[in-house]
Amino acid sequence: MCGIAGIRRLDGSPVDEPLVAAMIRSMAHRGPDATGIWTHRDVGLAHCRLSIIDPGGSEQPMASADRRSHVVFNGEILNYRQLRSELSYPFTTLGDTEVLLALHDKYGPAGVDRLRGQFAFALHDSGTGDIHLFRDRLGILPLYYYKTDKLFAFASEIKGLLPVIGAPTVDEDSLYDYLTYRSVPAPYTLLQGVRKIPPGHHLVLTSSGDIRCSAYWQLPAEPTTIAITPSGAVDLVEEALTASVREALVADVPVGAYLSGGLDSSLVTSLMAEMHSGGELNTFSAGFGDDSLDETHWARRVADHVGTRHHELTVTADDFERCWSTLSWHRDAPLSEPSDVAVFRLAELARQHVKVLLSGEGADELFAGYPKHRYAEATRWLGVLPSAALRRVEKTLPAHHARLGIAMRAMSEDTYSERMRGWFAPFTSPERAALLGGQPARSTLGPFTDGRGDALHRMLYADIRTWLCDNLLERGDRMSMAASVELRPPFLDHRLVELAFALPSNVKLRGGTSKWVLKEVARKRLPAEVVDRPKLGFKVPLDKWFRGGLQDMAFDSLTGPSSFVGSTFDRTAVMRLLRDHSLGERNEQPRIWALLSLEVWHQGLVGTRPCRV
Repeated sequence: MCGIAGIRRLDGSPVDEPLVAAMIRSMAHRGPDATGIWTHRDVGLAHCRLSIIDPGGSEQPMASADRRSHVVFNGEILNYRQLRSELSYPFTTLGDTEVLLALHDKYGPAGVDRLRGQFAFALHDSGTGDIHLFRDRLGILPLYYYKTDKLFAFASEIKGLLPVIGAPTVDEDSLYDYLTYRSVPAPYTLLQGVRKIPPGHHLVLTSSGDIRCSAYWQLPAEPTTIAITPSGAVDLVEEALTASVREALVADVPVGAYLSGGLDSSLVTSLMAEMHSGGELNTFSAGFGDDSLDETHWARRVADHVGTRHHELTVTADDFERCWSTLSWHRDAPLSEPSDVAVFRLAELARQHVKVLLSGEGADELFAGYPKHRYAEATRWLGVLPSAALRRVEKTLPAHHARLGIAMRAMSEDTYSERMRGWFAPFTSPERAALLGGQPARSTLGPFTDGRGDALHRMLYADIRTWLCDNLLERGDRMSMAASVELRPPFLDHRLVELAFALPSNVKLRGGTSKWVLKEVARKRLPAEVVDRPKLGFKVPLDKWFRGGLQDMAFDSLTGPSSFVGSTFDRTAVMRLLRDHSLGERNEQPRIWALLSLEVWHQGLVGTRPCRV
């Protein structure tokens, strides 16, 4: 991966090169191998590089052969060799960046349709005066922008825009979204004026300073289910995933894998092992010192089975206190999941051995891997139950019934779309309104109302458009880039995604078995006990830590006189959460985490940049 940034002056002034340099310098962790800056009159582009393909060449910003266009590119075009062979262009490098210029030269912006991989790039066309920004189809890589009447700026991370913005201000309208998703859906962010380009979109800043943003690829809201037998579905998924993993191994540096011991990462690792030639294949996993949540023995089982060189580490409560502020700075937002810290620590370990890691991200959202997916139909129809009664019962549940409480909270929402959204929401609609003293200024329910087809298809459609791109993929990019490691999720090759959404729901959820079609692919390569064991997920024992070493931190941060959360939200409700959890009456860990993450992020926002880990 890399970092990109740029400015276009809209007031006729020349670009200030030191300002562009400050933008890219703030993201040096994304590209520690090289830095480049290009300015011309009112336009400036900058790039910091993590060398993966053509390490000795392909410097950026890169000019086209006729010098008409300049590009800065973050990501990997995994079919670049095929594209190079098809294009008649005077290539001077061996990498994938120059392919973007060649495609634009022949096809214009429509060339993006031919790309496979993960990417975010900006191309300035001096012939038209336009700047084109593109983000990959699933939103694996980020791209943000900021516009005033004087300038337009873009960057891979929000911190790259701060030299332009100066003192940032919290967008209070986005706080409701944060309490809903633990992140803010595109195009919004937690900062006023900063926008996020949605996945699969192309933004054009015209020569006159106007912005046009449109989708070049979209997940189909209306299912076009193919007629296929269950065994035929297994064959198609196996073929598509194998092709995706093969392409994801394209690199001129060592490639390893996250290996939790769960189905998704184990299947990716087994396919990698089949294709790997020369040297050792390194895998990495994390434990938490809690036997009830520790999957490292499963990871070791898979590593032994496929023959990798395996590495492990243990994440502790001390890691959270040590890393939290710095990783919030890297994330440019509150850490949405406790596992963010563990993902960073794994990337930090992996960086000692490899530059590229493959992960199993996306499989749950494609093939129905979460417990909630078994209740998709019930989520659709259980609105007949009285919401107030469900909420009262949920409030009486003891701490050890936290999973049942999640279901009851989701089912207590008033509408079908809100119930779908409620499964991952830390706070219910009434709780959000009470904390903020009113209703939201805007609606972000579109992904939950736009989907068509059966209940499972609608839920998966919403998961891909919200939970995956704005939470998990954002987490994966920031936490791996904080350690200067590139992360690649083979399940999110857009051809595999389109196939998954064309398969009937009964091969994803079959006879009560989640991810059935994927498990049948895995069964050919992995032991049955690995394939069939219950899903645990990447869980962190924060409920215990918030009653132990992190308890004082939570109380002090959320109720102190300088607390952003304490002054912005209802303080009595916040105190009640902390008290109920510390007494063991309820497991309020998801809600405490959401509020505390927001507080830690805000402290960093108004303070100084923390020292890098």
